[in-house]
Amino acid sequence: LNLLHWIHNLISHNGNHDNPVVKNAMSLIETCKKDDRGLNCRGLGTVLNECYLALGFKARFLTCMPKDSIFNDCHVINIVFSEDLNKWIWVDPTNDAYVMDDKGLLLDPFEVRQKLINDEPLILNPDANWNHRFSTTKENYLYNYMAKNLYRFSSPLKSQHDYETNVKGKIRSYVELIPLNGFKQTPKYNETYKEDSGVTFKTYKTGNPDLFWCKPK
Repeated sequence: LNLLHWIHNLISHNGNHDNPVVKNAMSLIETCKKDDRGLNCRGLGTVLNECYLALGFKARFLTCMPKDSIFNDCHVINIVFSEDLNKWIWVDPTNDAYVMDDKGLLLDPFEVRQKLINDEPLILNPDANWNHRFSTTKENYLYNYMAKNLYRFSSPLKSQHDYETNVKGKIRSYVELIPLNGFKQTPKYNETYKEDSGVTFKTYKTGNPDLFWCKPK
């Protein structure tokens, strides 16, 4: 959580423009300092994820999406594996946010989703905020914005340094979790080559949450 706070304080969030072309933590931090700019949620998630990996934590960044039939917005957060709790933990550098149950136990995205569905109590850390300008409230963040964006999830198949910097000949693979009543169940595997970047994108789809949220090896 200290690392979450550090990244939130180091780089501001700005969702109105694309991230720099080179997408690794050191380059993104340097560019933000030099150009006095921020990053969108995916850029912030990339920086935080690589910082976790550098310190030996198992971590992924996670794209949280609405129903694929009405897709018009998404949000990227991070999940980091807690050895003490033996599960993934929700951390969001855009809002300096993490989520707990009514006993103060840190939760993962799947648990948050289930508690929203079952109308069970959720607690957002009281210092959650956007760019230290506005407080992030539980009602707006969890019950409005994220409730919409917890229908589908996507994550890189490999969590590693510089994964999303496009280089000719590179292969970028992702796995997507879709509810069984999701709109686009197939194809279960798709491969696309982008001529402009020379990168091949591979996408795997699954309806098995146990597989998607499995513990890291």
